[in-house]
Amino acid sequence: MNLQDFEVQYREAMAETLNELQTAVLLLAQVQQKILTIGSSVQTLSERVEEFIADQKAK
Repeated sequence: MNLQDFEVQYREAMAETLNELQTAVLLLAQVQQKILTIGSSVQTLSERVEEFIADQKAK
């Protein structure tokens, strides 16, 4: 393998790796958003259950 072949292979591998990294970062952002959404839903559900329990105890 000569220097030019090595350079081409290096650049292709680097480009592929950077693309994979970018994909992983985008997926991570989606996961973080989904975690926030689920957390908010759990918090809302918990508040509603607590309110219901308090209402039932007051009766």
